[in-house]
Amino acid sequence: MNDTLVTLIGHVATQIDYKETANGPSARFRFAVTPRYFDRRKDAWADGSTSFYTVWARRTLAVNLTGSVSVGEPLVVHGRLRVRDDPPDAEGNRWFSAEIDATAIGHDLNRGTAAFRRVVRAEPALMVTQKAAVV
Repeated sequence: MNDTLVTLIGHVATQIDYKETANGPSARFRFAVTPRYFDRRKDAWADGSTSFYTVWARRTLAVNLTGSVSVGEPLVVHGRLRVRDDPPDAEGNRWFSAEIDATAIGHDLNRGTAAFRRVVRAEPALMVTQKAAVV
């Protein structure tokens, strides 16, 4: 597989857009990444240009993301990078966008603390037995 895997550190820029689709849950949000560098002329740290990415999460990651993340929170995002080249518009302008198909998302613990809560899943056989007992 020749995917380009990236790990980005930044902040959530928009609300999580969660949807139930035919292929299962899906969520997306915009992610702002601003590099910092040490400016020797000013003898101080400075911010570089901010890049924005659309981050996509699917299935369980989408559900857990929606219940765990808010705008402005610092995250670490890992996943596959895709660059889209949209066709030119009526004025001839071409648009490029970068998207991340996330495989892992977590809070950046360099910038705060987090409390992890494991999701408990019931086994399908157990659920069938419980339903049968109710009937």
